[in-house]
Amino acid sequence: MSRRLAAAGLLIAASITIAPGAAAAAPARPEPAASAPLTNLAHLDFLTTTVTPPPQPGHTTYLLGSEPSVGVLWVYANYLAPGSYQVTGGGSYDAASNTYGQGAYDADDISRAAVVYLRHWMQFGDQHSRDEAYQLLRGLTYLQTASGPNAGNVVLWMQPDGSLNPTPTPADSPNPSDSGASYWLARTIWALGEGYADFRGTDPAFAAFLGQRLDLAIGALDREVLTSYGQYQLSNGLRVPAWLITGAADASSEAVLGLAAYVQAGGGTAARTALAQLADGIAGMGSGTADTWPYGAILPSATSRSEWHPWAAQMATALAGASTVLNQSALLSAAVSDTAVFTPHLLTATGPDNLWGPAPVDSSQIAYGAGARVLDLLAVATATHSSGLQQLAGIAAGWFFGQNPAGTATYNPATGATDDGINANGTVNLNSGAESTIFGLLTMEALDANPDVAAIARASASVQFRDGQQTIEAEAASLTGPAEVVQANPVSTGESQWSSGAYVQLATGSTLSWTIPADDQPRLVQAVVNRVPGPGAASDFAAGTERLGAVQYGGGGAQGVSPAPAALLPVTLPGILPATAVRLTASTLGGAGQLDAILLTPLIAVLVTTGDGHSVALLNSEADTQGARTLNLPGSGRTVATSYDHQGRQWRVTISTDPTITVPVPAGGFAIVTR
Repeated sequence: MSRRLAAAGLLIAASITIAPGAAAAAPARPEPAASAPLTNLAHLDFLTTTVTPPPQPGHTTYLLGSEPSVGVLWVYANYLAPGSYQVTGGGSYDAASNTYGQGAYDADDISRAAVVYLRHWMQFGDQHSRDEAYQLLRGLTYLQTASGPNAGNVVLWMQPDGSLNPTPTPADSPNPSDSGASYWLARTIWALGEGYADFRGTDPAFAAFLGQRLDLAIGALDREVLTSYGQYQLSNGLRVPAWLITGAADASSEAVLGLAAYVQAGGGTAARTALAQLADGIAGMGSGTADTWPYGAILPSATSRSEWHPWAAQMATALAGASTVLNQSALLSAAVSDTAVFTPHLLTATGPDNLWGPAPVDSSQIAYGAGARVLDLLAVATATHSSGLQQLAGIAAGWFFGQNPAGTATYNPATGATDDGINANGTVNLNSGAESTIFGLLTMEALDANPDVAAIARASASVQFRDGQQTIEAEAASLTGPAEVVQANPVSTGESQWSSGAYVQLATGSTLSWTIPADDQPRLVQAVVNRVPGPGAASDFAAGTERLGAVQYGGGGAQGVSPAPAALLPVTLPGILPATAVRLTASTLGGAGQLDAILLTPLIAVLVTTGDGHSVALLNSEADTQGARTLNLPGSGRTVATSYDHQGRQWRVTISTDPTITVPVPAGGFAIVTR
């Protein structure tokens, strides 16, 4: 019998009832709304401006002699009143010189805004968007260094008068900002690739210029990053590729988006090679299963096997595009796990928290992270023809309509502004800078292209119930024997972060005892330990008389490129915690150890949402055997549950004419219920 379900039998059946509100009669699935497009570029237009840069060595752009002004974008917009904002730059402002410590405009946002306008032009045939994309791409290529030893790289910051600021305060990495590969180089490649593909049919001369500048950027990649292709390094014992941009899969993913567009549009051999090599490196950062960290996610950084963040995490989108363009189906494997296994776990646990490290340690949420989840799901859904991942994208997009800790919409379709995020305390940051605006609009463009997904997003606007991964801090236990709570200073370990800024230092003979909430589901138990190389203690866990297994604090791998010799890692216990258990203990022998937290996750986690008179529920399995969970959703009409396996393939459809439905979920899979 399954080790996960041995204590519960082969079928997990727990009942969840959500009290009905003012839900109107509804069909089984949310219907696409017949309304104006969600995408509104008004606020992005407000952030966009032009500047005439002074002559600067190594920097020029398309037709600069006859068109001396180029398109740029203000980086921030401070909230003044509803619908009213004040643009501003980054860093301290000096009124005497009209300069900022960083600058007024940056390559990161200019490049991504160009992508918004390009996609809007292609999707809606909008001439204004074409013109804005043209000007922003001219501004972006002006920021690119066109000659000299740093040719192909990009200066990040520009001041209000158009002068470049390659060494801002505080300094960037690399410094000067065009001295090496960077996130802004990756994002420049993204914009240039999509720009080349879109302009080549209507303005071949401009497209040729973009292709030349993209080839220049690829040359920088080749000499600064891809020269290490095929080489691997260790990060706390994990084998990681050594040829990612800034050592990061997230940065590399944004370059791959542009390379894939360029290659598909006829880009040369160098672009195809760079695309294949970067995609190979990104795919190598995926790991874990439904019940082991990082739950199928593609980790963003090669230097930490303990951290995952949602911002810039477009790795699955990149792999889906590269797989299609290169006709390499093997690249999809990591992307499927990231979307079909990890994302349901994330959504039922917390939503797109800004950092899991590995416990959720930064519960603020931003559009960049939420939008990247939606785009990942849609890209992999298209590549795999998975209706399950497409529906899941709708649930993830509910964040913009109110499915967030503040319980309020973060995107305003009347103005096109997207709030700068939800703070950890649930309050809203009402500023609406470039990055948030851009990812709000990229998401809305995707929803406008997929009205059925948009309908699910609206129906997923309000969280009614969530029963997913829960963090129990180590220091919440009653301690006996040689154990003490340590307030971490600093909170960061170097490669990760202590949950709640504290941990428990254990030694032989110490015992920890927690009072925990009961559940109606058996639960997976993971202990987040600081895994050190060499010998270490072991803690034996039990719930009453039932032994759950032991975790080792020693036996960690070689430090390698990690900034810390040890790694905070969740260790999955072999036994399961009974649903009714309210006490958990850990007894330590064999030396010293550091325990950060305990993660408890129902074997079938659930998120129930409502909106537009509909209900949408997401269930995901942490078990290795089929289970089920019974729901009672508000609304009227029939209830439809579609279950999918761990690859997003449809597994079973269950229909009920009653509010109550028992939803089967395959091992490691997920299910979506609509009413």
